Amino acid sequence: MFTGKASPLSQQGIETVLDRLGVDAPALWAVLTVETSGCGFLPDRRPKILFERHWFSRLTHGRFDGQAPDISNRSAGGYGDGDASQYERLTRAMMLDREAALKSTSWGLGQVMGFNAGKVGSASVDALVSACEASEDAQLDAMAGFIEQGHLAPHLRNADWVQFAFNYNGQDFQKNKYDEKLALAHKRYQLGPLPDLTVRTVQLALMLLGYGGARFVDGWYGQATQKALVKYQQRAGLPASGAPDDATMARLSTNLGW
Repeated sequence: MFTGKASPLSQQGIETVLDRLGVDAPALWAVLTVETSGCGFLPDRRPKILFERHWFSRLTHGRFDGQAPDISNRSAGGYGDGDASQYERLTRAMMLDREAALKSTSWGLGQVMGFNAGKVGSASVDALVSACEASEDAQLDAMAGFIEQGHLAPHLRNADWVQFAFNYNGQDFQKNKYDEKLALAHKRYQLGPLPDLTVRTVQLALMLLGYGGARFVDGWYGQATQKALVKYQQRAGLPASGAPDDATMARLSTNLGW
C-alpha cells in the first residue's frame, strides 16, 4: 500500500514550477530542504508523510478521541518516530475513518495536507495520494499549487521567511525555528552550488534499491554516494567507476521501472 513508481525530480519538473511561481531556484530548494530534507520518498518507495492527530480529531468531530487519543486528539503533537512509523499511525486511523485519515496526513516533498487536495488541483485526496506515490515531480506540483493558491510566492521572491513560514507551516512555526532554517538553507543555495539532479537521481535509485538511508538523497556527490554507486556497479556487472555514466543510469532506470 502507498507504493508507486517513485520517480525522481526532473529538470523539467523544477523549471515548470519555477516559471509557474516566478521564484528563483535557491528559494525553492530551501523549502524542499527544510520540509523533507530534500527527498520525497522513504527507502521502501512510499512518500514521506506526517500524520496529524489534531486534524483527524477535527475532521471526525472528535468521535474517536476517547478510544484512540494518540491518533485522534484536539491537541497537536504526539508524532512519535518519523518515517515508517507515521504509516502505522495512518493505517490505524484509516481503520476508523479512511478519508479523514488521508486528509489528516501531509504528503511528499512539500508536505501538502490531504485536505488541501482540491486547492492544489487534485480531484480528490485519493488522487493526490496516487500522484505523490508516482513521482517527486507530482509532489512538487502539489506544493506549487498550495503556494500559488495561498499567494505565498511573493514571500519567496522577497525572501520574507517569517511570512512564508507563518502561512505555510502555521502560527507555531517559531517553535522549531522554521523561518531560521529556511533563511539558512536559502543562503546556502544562493552561494551555490544547487543540488545536482543527476546525482539526486542516482542517490534516490540507490536508496530505493537498498544502498542508502533516507537522508542519502541530497544532490551532493560525496564519498558515501561514490561508495554506494561502486557497490551497485560491481553487483550489476558494470565497470566500477563510481561515476553516473550512461550505462549506469540506464541500468538503474530499468531496475526501478522509471
